[in-house]
Amino acid sequence: MKNISKLALASMICTSSLLQTGCQQKTSGSAIPSDPAIEENIQQWLKKMTLEEKIGQMCQITIDVVTDFEASQKNGFTLDKEKLDTVIGKYKVGSLLNVPLSIAQKKEKWAEAIKQIQELSMKEIGIPCIYGVDQIHGTTYTLDGTMFPQGINMAATFNRDLAKRSAEISAYETKACNIPWNFAPVVDLGRDPRWSRMWENYGEDSYVNTEMGKAAVAGFQGEDPNHIGKYNVAACMKHYMGYGVPISGKDRTPSSISRSDMREKHFAPFLAAVRNGALSVMVNSSVDNGMPFHANKELLTQWLKEDLNWDGLIVTDWADINNLCVRDHIAATKKEAIKIAINAGIDMSMVPYEVSFCDYLKELVDEGEVPMSRIDDAVARVLRLKYRLGLFDKPYWSVEEYSKFGSEEFAKVALQCAEESEVLVKNENNVLPLAKGKKILLTGPNANSMRCLNGGWSYSWQGHRADECAQAYNTIYESLCNKYGKENIIYEPGVTYAPYKNDNWWEENKPEISKAVAAAGRADVIVACVGENSYCETPGNLTDLNMSSNQQELVKALAKTGKPIVLILNQGRPRLIKDIEPLAKAIVNIMLPSNYGGDALANLLAGDSNFSGKMPFTYPKHINALATYDYKPCENIGQMGGNYNYDSVMDIQWPFGYGLSYTTYQYKNLKLDKTAFTADDELTFTVDITNTGKMAGKESVLLFSKDLVASSTPDNIRLRNFDKIALEPGETKTVTLKLKGSDMAFVGYDGKWILEKGDFKFKCGDQWIDAQCSQTKVWETPNK
Repeated sequence: MKNISKLALASMICTSSLLQTGCQQKTSGSAIPSDPAIEENIQQWLKKMTLEEKIGQMCQITIDVVTDFEASQKNGFTLDKEKLDTVIGKYKVGSLLNVPLSIAQKKEKWAEAIKQIQELSMKEIGIPCIYGVDQIHGTTYTLDGTMFPQGINMAATFNRDLAKRSAEISAYETKACNIPWNFAPVVDLGRDPRWSRMWENYGEDSYVNTEMGKAAVAGFQGEDPNHIGKYNVAACMKHYMGYGVPISGKDRTPSSISRSDMREKHFAPFLAAVRNGALSVMVNSSVDNGMPFHANKELLTQWLKEDLNWDGLIVTDWADINNLCVRDHIAATKKEAIKIAINAGIDMSMVPYEVSFCDYLKELVDEGEVPMSRIDDAVARVLRLKYRLGLFDKPYWSVEEYSKFGSEEFAKVALQCAEESEVLVKNENNVLPLAKGKKILLTGPNANSMRCLNGGWSYSWQGHRADECAQAYNTIYESLCNKYGKENIIYEPGVTYAPYKNDNWWEENKPEISKAVAAAGRADVIVACVGENSYCETPGNLTDLNMSSNQQELVKALAKTGKPIVLILNQGRPRLIKDIEPLAKAIVNIMLPSNYGGDALANLLAGDSNFSGKMPFTYPKHINALATYDYKPCENIGQMGGNYNYDSVMDIQWPFGYGLSYTTYQYKNLKLDKTAFTADDELTFTVDITNTGKMAGKESVLLFSKDLVASSTPDNIRLRNFDKIALEPGETKTVTLKLKGSDMAFVGYDGKWILEKGDFKFKCGDQWIDAQCSQTKVWETPNK
């Protein structure tokens, strides 16, 4: 959410769909059923609020603006009462965000500060402030809270229940801090491995992001979006939308997404979340086809608010209204940028450092450049979110009401998430599990770092203070010492990262590879922990996706010793390893499993737990051969005959959905309850799955579809459903997976959803089955 030096937390709110007048109640087809009492209260406020008060509710300011930094140096985080009075008392600002002093705080410190903010807001305005924070993988900005694996890891679990439960726990612990609004989940599609935010979302697939996003929203918000519970928070879907496919691969750079892909894939997670009660959305910071998302009225107002009759709130990302002027040059002045964004459908501006937004917007209303109906609509949405959160009745509460904060119960869930997310991608000659008693050389720059396990958005924006804040948890080195005995672990990193300075996450110290090679002589097996240091957003941009030369040279030198190598990939995106992959007997892609990732890895390496994670993205092999699993057929063909010969062949390291286990599974008897279907039919698939090995395990069961012929060239294959089951050795379970006929529809070249008559194939495991769509259907509405 930010690309400047200070930590930014994005803020988002959901409120009401009062259409253009700000006075009409929603129709029966609304995304969230209307609460008459809330709507009546909103109308009463709109009648009595001044223009200045209304505009203040649309403004969000970072906590730095009201921080007394001098006092904070002596006494810990301290608010500046005079500055706070200016922001809330004079400008009537309705929302604050961010982590104080750019570092995670104790829950008691959070609660103390927010109580002070709320008391002033209720006194000066009579309307509570809403505080927002980016706790995207657990309570990432609260000390002693529970951290979960990053989104990319949660996707690898293919476990909706874990996605929901982790969000429930995150909501509980966030609420303990008196914070009612969390800027999560992230449902950008991570479809370009170069992108520095690849690890924040649920991987490359639209369906996985949709399903895990829905589960997270349910966990954050609970069952009733009109009445958010004591232990729940408002979710904020981000970043709306198409953020994960920049042409350059670099953060906050332009994309060029076709209208059909935007509607069919990038919009899908937001559509589903809104239909399931998501209360707020944060906007993509970038530009698509020349139009900044913050200025795109079609996508903000038509697609999201009008087409879905959604009464939630749209919040900007960090300073992105100003960016329409200073970066994107579609506005000559900041004032004009505000006009464009508010008229396009933005409800709250994450300013975040200045209150000039309020002055400029008032001028624009007075000049008739922004209609009062637009202001009333935006303010209604802000107020609605605050009412839904119960903030008018209870703007703050006691942390003592949250006794499970940081509990062992929560820790067990985080450990399970980490275990189910780490992916075994290679295991030649069953080198894993590693037997107890063996001497292990532990090497590589990621072997003894909490920072590397957690990644960005962890205690600090860049994650660089994780080793300081997460001392209670175990690095990979500490976990292996606990599991195998310290006397059996020889630690010699060979390559280390440079100390933090100006976001220098990529810098490495002068390597000492010879020390690691010498130590290998005393070891039976080598565990090499390689990958990336932590980074976040634009500072994480890179120009070479290959793993660092030092780390590759470390693995090559160790391979010459003849000792078996177990390669541990600890990274936020797939760094290319084609030259060293053949040198390893086993490879585990742990990605960013967070505080319990080391313990999870030790359990898995020892065979005390079994691997069940599957790849949530396609792992590339070559620098210029990036692909996703749902590629078009012409991307994977052999050489054509004739005068013009060329070939385009998928050559990847590991495919989407790939993952090994210590046991084996056999798929049999894939059946479908009908051989022909229409858009209105439900398709029921059953398949028998047997654990044919000697160890208990969990299996992610993935169901794919393949459209054989379509008027717009179809994707190679598409994931349509998944489930996760546990099987004892020799046990067989019949898994049932359901689809709607309409699920096989696509967005055609004309922008309309269509399901075409013709043949389909369906795949589950190694089983295939055929079916035919018997009738074409075209949807005239934008969302089927």
